[in-house]
Amino acid sequence: MIGAPAPGARLALYWAPDLDDPLHRAGSSWLGRDAETGAAVPQPGVQGHDLPAITADPRGYGLHATLKAPFRLRVSWAEALDAATALAARLRPFDLPPLAVRDLEGFLALRETEACPPLRALADACTEALDHCRAPPDEAELMRRRRSGLSPEQEANLVRWGYPHVFEAWRFHVTLTRRLSPEEKQAVLPAAEAHMLGALGHPRRVSSVCLFTQAAPGAPFLIAERLPLGG
Repeated sequence: MIGAPAPGARLALYWAPDLDDPLHRAGSSWLGRDAETGAAVPQPGVQGHDLPAITADPRGYGLHATLKAPFRLRVSWAEALDAATALAARLRPFDLPPLAVRDLEGFLALRETEACPPLRALADACTEALDHCRAPPDEAELMRRRRSGLSPEQEANLVRWGYPHVFEAWRFHVTLTRRLSPEEKQAVLPAAEAHMLGALGHPRRVSSVCLFTQAAPGAPFLIAERLPLGG
Protein backbone atom coordinates (compact mmCIF):
# COMPACT_ATOMS: atom_id res chain seq x y z
CA MET A 1 0.00 0.00 0.00
CA ILE A 2 1.31 3.44 -0.88
CA GLY A 3 -0.18 5.53 1.93
CA ALA A 4 -1.63 9.02 1.85
CA PRO A 5 -1.38 10.78 -1.53
CA ALA A 6 0.07 14.24 -2.08
CA PRO A 7 -2.26 17.26 -2.21
CA GLY A 8 -3.82 17.54 -5.65
CA ALA A 9 -3.83 13.80 -6.25
CA ARG A 10 -6.90 12.07 -7.63
CA LEU A 11 -8.64 9.14 -6.01
CA ALA A 12 -10.88 6.47 -7.48
CA LEU A 13 -12.78 3.54 -6.03
CA TYR A 14 -12.34 0.51 -8.28
CA TRP A 15 -12.85 -3.22 -8.30
CA ALA A 16 -9.62 -5.09 -8.98
CA PRO A 17 -8.96 -8.82 -8.77
CA ASP A 18 -7.32 -10.19 -5.65
CA LEU A 19 -3.57 -10.71 -5.79
CA ASP A 20 -3.97 -14.49 -5.77
CA ASP A 21 -6.60 -14.40 -8.52
CA PRO A 22 -5.12 -15.59 -11.85
CA LEU A 23 -6.80 -12.58 -13.43
CA HIS A 24 -4.47 -10.23 -11.57
CA ARG A 25 -1.46 -11.84 -13.20
CA ALA A 26 -3.02 -12.29 -16.65
CA GLY A 27 -4.55 -8.81 -16.76
CA SER A 28 -1.40 -7.09 -15.50
CA SER A 29 0.62 -8.90 -18.14
CA TRP A 30 -1.81 -7.92 -20.89
CA LEU A 31 -1.67 -4.24 -19.89
CA GLY A 32 2.05 -4.26 -19.13
CA ARG A 33 1.88 -2.94 -15.56
CA ASP A 34 0.96 -4.20 -12.10
CA ALA A 35 -1.25 -1.61 -10.37
CA GLU A 36 -0.40 -3.10 -6.97
CA THR A 37 3.36 -2.57 -7.23
CA GLY A 38 3.65 -0.16 -10.16
CA ALA A 39 6.15 -2.52 -11.80
CA ALA A 40 6.29 -2.98 -15.56
CA VAL A 41 5.27 -6.48 -16.68
CA PRO A 42 6.27 -8.13 -20.00
CA GLN A 43 3.39 -8.17 -22.46
CA PRO A 44 2.45 -10.90 -24.92
CA GLY A 45 3.03 -10.37 -28.61
CA VAL A 46 0.26 -9.82 -31.13
CA GLN A 47 1.59 -10.46 -34.62
CA GLY A 48 1.59 -7.34 -36.76
CA HIS A 49 0.29 -5.06 -33.98
CA ASP A 50 1.86 -2.85 -31.32
CA LEU A 51 0.23 -4.08 -28.12
CA PRO A 52 2.08 -1.58 -25.86
CA ALA A 53 0.56 1.27 -27.89
CA ILE A 54 -2.88 -0.37 -28.03
CA THR A 55 -2.92 -0.77 -24.23
CA ALA A 56 -1.27 2.53 -23.30
CA ASP A 57 -4.42 4.25 -22.02
CA PRO A 58 -5.77 1.41 -19.85
CA ARG A 59 -2.24 0.67 -18.62
CA GLY A 60 -2.14 4.11 -16.99
CA TYR A 61 -5.32 3.40 -15.04
CA GLY A 62 -4.37 -0.15 -14.06
CA LEU A 63 -6.47 -3.30 -14.28
CA HIS A 64 -9.83 -2.34 -12.82
CA ALA A 65 -13.55 -1.79 -13.16
CA THR A 66 -14.77 1.68 -12.17
CA LEU A 67 -17.06 2.00 -9.15
CA LYS A 68 -16.39 5.68 -8.31
CA ALA A 69 -14.61 7.52 -11.11
CA PRO A 70 -11.40 9.49 -10.40
CA PHE A 71 -11.90 12.71 -8.46
CA ARG A 72 -9.91 15.32 -6.57
CA LEU A 73 -10.49 15.56 -2.83
CA ARG A 74 -12.47 18.28 -1.08
CA VAL A 75 -11.75 16.62 2.27
CA SER A 76 -8.61 15.15 3.82
CA TRP A 77 -7.20 11.79 2.78
CA ALA A 78 -8.04 10.47 6.27
CA GLU A 79 -11.70 11.48 5.87
CA ALA A 80 -11.91 9.89 2.43
CA LEU A 81 -10.27 6.69 3.67
CA ASP A 82 -12.64 6.56 6.64
CA ALA A 83 -15.66 7.01 4.35
CA ALA A 84 -14.50 4.29 1.95
CA THR A 85 -13.65 1.92 4.81
CA ALA A 86 -17.05 2.47 6.43
CA LEU A 87 -18.76 1.88 3.08
CA ALA A 88 -16.88 -1.37 2.48
CA ALA A 89 -17.63 -2.59 6.00
CA ARG A 90 -21.38 -2.39 5.48
CA LEU A 91 -21.44 -4.11 2.08
CA ARG A 92 -21.74 -7.85 1.64
CA PRO A 93 -19.34 -9.93 -0.47
CA PHE A 94 -20.89 -11.61 -3.49
CA ASP A 95 -20.00 -13.84 -6.42
CA LEU A 96 -19.04 -12.24 -9.72
CA PRO A 97 -20.16 -14.27 -12.75
CA PRO A 98 -17.51 -15.59 -15.14
CA LEU A 99 -16.04 -12.85 -17.30
CA ALA A 100 -15.38 -12.78 -21.04
CA VAL A 101 -13.55 -10.52 -23.49
CA ARG A 102 -16.12 -8.39 -25.31
CA ASP A 103 -16.23 -5.53 -27.80
CA LEU A 104 -17.57 -2.48 -25.95
CA GLU A 105 -18.17 0.27 -28.49
CA GLY A 106 -14.85 -0.43 -30.19
CA PHE A 107 -12.83 -1.06 -27.02
CA LEU A 108 -12.03 -4.53 -25.76
CA ALA A 109 -13.09 -5.09 -22.17
CA LEU A 110 -13.86 -7.85 -19.73
CA ARG A 111 -17.63 -8.02 -19.14
CA GLU A 112 -19.78 -10.22 -16.94
CA THR A 113 -21.42 -13.10 -18.81
CA GLU A 114 -24.73 -12.91 -16.96
CA ALA A 115 -26.73 -10.41 -14.97
CA CYS A 116 -25.33 -9.62 -11.51
CA PRO A 117 -27.57 -7.21 -9.55
CA PRO A 118 -25.08 -6.91 -6.65
CA LEU A 119 -22.60 -5.31 -9.07
CA ARG A 120 -24.97 -2.44 -9.82
CA ALA A 121 -25.78 -2.06 -6.13
CA LEU A 122 -22.06 -1.88 -5.34
CA ALA A 123 -21.39 0.80 -7.96
CA ASP A 124 -24.44 2.83 -6.88
CA ALA A 125 -23.34 2.71 -3.25
CA CYS A 126 -19.79 3.80 -4.13
CA THR A 127 -21.07 6.70 -6.24
CA GLU A 128 -23.22 8.05 -3.42
CA ALA A 129 -21.19 7.27 -0.31
CA LEU A 130 -17.98 9.02 -1.39
CA ASP A 131 -19.56 11.96 -3.16
CA HIS A 132 -19.11 14.32 -0.22
CA CYS A 133 -15.35 13.70 -0.59
CA ARG A 134 -15.29 14.83 -4.23
CA ALA A 135 -14.23 18.27 -5.39
CA PRO A 136 -16.20 19.46 -8.44
CA PRO A 137 -14.54 18.77 -11.80
CA ASP A 138 -12.83 21.72 -13.39
CA GLU A 139 -13.86 23.12 -16.77
CA ALA A 140 -11.17 21.17 -18.63
CA GLU A 141 -12.45 17.88 -17.26
CA LEU A 142 -16.04 18.77 -18.08
CA MET A 143 -15.06 19.61 -21.65
CA ARG A 144 -13.10 16.36 -21.99
CA ARG A 145 -16.10 14.34 -20.83
CA ARG A 146 -18.45 16.18 -23.17
CA ARG A 147 -16.28 15.65 -26.25
CA SER A 148 -17.48 12.07 -26.54
CA GLY A 149 -21.08 13.23 -26.86
CA LEU A 150 -23.42 12.77 -23.89
CA SER A 151 -27.10 11.95 -23.68
CA PRO A 152 -29.28 14.27 -21.57
CA GLU A 153 -29.15 11.67 -18.78
CA GLN A 154 -25.36 11.48 -18.94
CA GLU A 155 -25.04 15.28 -18.96
CA ALA A 156 -27.21 15.46 -15.84
CA ASN A 157 -25.03 12.79 -14.20
CA LEU A 158 -21.88 14.72 -15.09
CA VAL A 159 -23.20 17.91 -13.51
CA ARG A 160 -24.53 16.17 -10.39
CA TRP A 161 -22.01 13.38 -9.81
CA GLY A 162 -18.93 14.49 -11.78
CA TYR A 163 -19.11 11.49 -14.11
CA PRO A 164 -21.63 10.64 -16.83
CA HIS A 165 -21.70 6.85 -16.46
CA VAL A 166 -23.41 6.26 -13.12
CA PHE A 167 -26.57 4.50 -11.94
CA GLU A 168 -28.59 3.37 -14.99
CA ALA A 169 -25.77 4.56 -17.29
CA TRP A 170 -23.13 2.46 -15.49
CA ARG A 171 -21.73 -0.73 -16.99
CA PHE A 172 -19.23 -3.09 -15.44
CA HIS A 173 -16.15 -3.33 -17.64
CA VAL A 174 -12.43 -3.91 -17.26
CA THR A 175 -10.87 -2.01 -20.17
CA LEU A 176 -8.15 -3.86 -22.08
CA THR A 177 -7.44 -1.62 -25.12
CA ARG A 178 -7.98 1.74 -26.72
CA ARG A 179 -10.65 1.94 -29.42
CA LEU A 180 -9.66 -0.48 -32.19
CA SER A 181 -10.06 -0.40 -35.93
CA PRO A 182 -11.85 -3.43 -37.45
CA GLU A 183 -8.51 -4.73 -38.72
CA GLU A 184 -6.93 -4.42 -35.26
CA LYS A 185 -9.89 -6.07 -33.59
CA GLN A 186 -9.62 -9.08 -35.92
CA ALA A 187 -6.15 -9.83 -34.50
CA VAL A 188 -6.29 -8.42 -30.98
CA LEU A 189 -9.60 -9.95 -29.84
CA PRO A 190 -8.54 -13.59 -30.28
CA ALA A 191 -5.13 -12.77 -28.79
CA ALA A 192 -6.80 -11.30 -25.70
CA GLU A 193 -9.16 -14.27 -25.41
CA ALA A 194 -6.25 -16.71 -25.62
CA HIS A 195 -4.19 -14.72 -23.09
CA MET A 196 -7.05 -14.54 -20.58
CA LEU A 197 -8.37 -18.06 -21.14
CA GLY A 198 -7.19 -19.64 -17.90
CA ALA A 199 -8.26 -16.69 -15.77
CA LEU A 200 -11.85 -16.08 -16.84
CA GLY A 201 -13.90 -19.25 -16.95
CA HIS A 202 -14.98 -19.44 -13.31
CA PRO A 203 -16.89 -17.31 -10.81
CA ARG A 204 -14.90 -15.24 -8.32
CA ARG A 205 -15.80 -13.69 -5.01
CA VAL A 206 -15.99 -9.91 -4.79
CA SER A 207 -14.70 -9.51 -1.25
CA SER A 208 -13.01 -6.11 -1.41
CA VAL A 209 -12.87 -2.79 -3.21
CA CYS A 210 -9.74 -0.78 -3.92
CA LEU A 211 -8.82 2.85 -3.46
CA PHE A 212 -6.56 3.84 -6.35
CA THR A 213 -4.58 7.07 -6.35
CA GLN A 214 -2.97 9.15 -9.09
CA ALA A 215 -0.17 11.34 -7.74
CA ALA A 216 -0.28 13.96 -10.53
CA PRO A 217 -1.91 14.50 -13.94
CA GLY A 218 -0.63 11.86 -16.33
CA ALA A 219 0.86 9.71 -13.55
CA PRO A 220 -0.19 6.06 -13.36
CA PHE A 221 -2.88 4.99 -10.93
CA LEU A 222 -1.77 2.72 -8.08
CA ILE A 223 -3.67 0.72 -5.49
CA ALA A 224 -3.39 2.61 -2.21
CA GLU A 225 -5.73 0.47 -0.10
CA ARG A 226 -7.64 -2.79 -0.48
CA LEU A 227 -10.78 -2.49 1.64
CA PRO A 228 -12.50 -5.75 2.66
CA LEU A 229 -16.25 -6.01 2.34
CA GLY A 230 -17.70 -6.94 5.67
CA GLY A 231 -21.49 -6.63 5.59
